[in-house]
Amino acid sequence: MEPAIRQALRDGEQLGARYALQIPQVAASGIIGSRAGRRAGSSIDFQDYREYQPGDDLRFIDWGIYARTDRLTVKLFREEVTPHLDLILDGSRSMNLADTAKANAVAQLAALLAAAAANAQCSQAIWLSGEGFQRLPNDTLSPAAWDKIDFSSLRTPEQSYEILPPKFRRLGVRVLVSDLLWPGEPLQILRRLREGAAALFVVQLLARDDATPPEHGNLRVVDSETGAETEIYIDSSIAKQYAENLASLQQSWSDACRQCGAQMTTIIAEDLEISLKELESIQLLTPA
Repeated sequence: MEPAIRQALRDGEQLGARYALQIPQVAASGIIGSRAGRRAGSSIDFQDYREYQPGDDLRFIDWGIYARTDRLTVKLFREEVTPHLDLILDGSRSMNLADTAKANAVAQLAALLAAAAANAQCSQAIWLSGEGFQRLPNDTLSPAAWDKIDFSSLRTPEQSYEILPPKFRRLGVRVLVSDLLWPGEPLQILRRLREGAAALFVVQLLARDDATPPEHGNLRVVDSETGAETEIYIDSSIAKQYAENLASLQQSWSDACRQCGAQMTTIIAEDLEISLKELESIQLLTPA
């Protein structure tokens, strides 16, 4: 992992010490051992029985019932709830825009959110898109110990989801960090990310050059998926068209978030620290 990314993780962790993740009431009743949840889980308090389903833990089969009835029956226990954060990072090449702070800002923001989750006594899982979604090594530890943060995938997060979707914790808080600069219908992936979650937040992280490209002059454009390069001349009409296209894209994501009950905000990589109020405004963070 690049030294700059490693330093960004340290900086983000330090910055995150000032915040706590806001936990929706539905997400948890308290930390492990403090209060029982409402659904079956893995605490020691017996709750009920149900028929065995493939994938159930064999340790919870009641073999006495099986001996009497020849039916596989599973013991259910009352869950003790731990608040949980599933952080979903866009690992595509567009998140590593050359000559910008974009990649470092993703790492810094991820570390900040993890530190805020720790302050809220949350567990965490960090997912990176690529050839499917994979968890970062050491993601349950402090951000300084994370490894293999790499923004080089040729696939969009939506394509990665089709290959291998992340295994989210039910009733967890989920946060997607991406520039959202890929074609497609946002509602489909948002519904998949929202399913079973207590809350979903979408943080669009743009470089300043993403948000406001140069208005005049020659520009070399590189396709983040194919690597193809194109030389174009930017004039005021092209700059205006780009701004309109970006606004239309953001509106489509905003509308889709509204339909599935998610919260969305946009922040600029180079202005990350002064943009944190945006994360408070969507009730993702609160001062610790």
